[in-house]
Amino acid sequence: MFTGLSAFPVTPFRYDRLDLPAMSVLLANLSAARPDSICVMGSTGLYPYLTPAEKQQVIQLAVEQSDGIPVMAGIGALLTREVLANAQQAQQAGASALLLAPVAYHPLNSDEVYHLFEQVCREVSVPVCVYENPGTTQFSFSDELYAAITRLPHISAIKIPGAPFGSAEEGAARLTRLRAIIPEHVAVGVSADKFGVAGMLAGCDCWLSVAGGLFPNTIKSLIDAVHHTPHQAAEKASVLEPLWDLFTHNKGGLRVIATAADLLGYTEGNCLPAPLLPLTGDARQQLAKVLSRLELR
Repeated sequence: MFTGLSAFPVTPFRYDRLDLPAMSVLLANLSAARPDSICVMGSTGLYPYLTPAEKQQVIQLAVEQSDGIPVMAGIGALLTREVLANAQQAQQAGASALLLAPVAYHPLNSDEVYHLFEQVCREVSVPVCVYENPGTTQFSFSDELYAAITRLPHISAIKIPGAPFGSAEEGAARLTRLRAIIPEHVAVGVSADKFGVAGMLAGCDCWLSVAGGLFPNTIKSLIDAVHHTPHQAAEKASVLEPLWDLFTHNKGGLRVIATAADLLGYTEGNCLPAPLLPLTGDARQQLAKVLSRLELR
């Protein structure tokens, strides 16, 4: 399942409560587009903000509406016992894979992160994707740690930051180093949508995409270009630079995609839990213009 597009939808709220009707609309849009997988409760999916009961509802709804598309579920939490409980819950609800970031308030060290993954892999029965997201976890994986963790049972993919792919040479070199130290069966996925096409052109197996959670057909068309017209893929991707610029200026895609969901009628008003806020004023107007001009789908 770690190929092509893994679409990461936002988990919508309304009046600080999980909005299951809006979630159903978002999932229906994804199911119709047929991404290679759907990942609920990634960072855009707001996994740290959900109660255990809400997590259960989100996973069950995603599995019910996926129409056979594999569903991956985020299981990150501060405490290992909570991670294990999340993993069990997700598996029982029918998740096909688990996404795990080393969440922390006090920054973790490499031994602590390794033992976290070791304990999880000892108790799960589905594939696990390692999620490196230093912007939120304050933890970066060394090559030595990747080499150790990817040899644990059930580790099937790693989700790496996209920044190295800002340079074709640097991105290719990063991917070559990773391929040399991780087992052949472990997929490498690129995140940070701005670098998605560059990562896929460099040889990543999948694009784990925030924008793909709302605009799956647009991201699928870019992946198709990588496979069939690679010489045109970067040019096609450049059209989306105004959207990626909004991601950068707003510290990631969460607020942008949440606001876009509202502007496009997928949700009703602010779909973020307090204290998070959507874009307002000039930023919201700028996003509305970008959505109108780019005709994302």
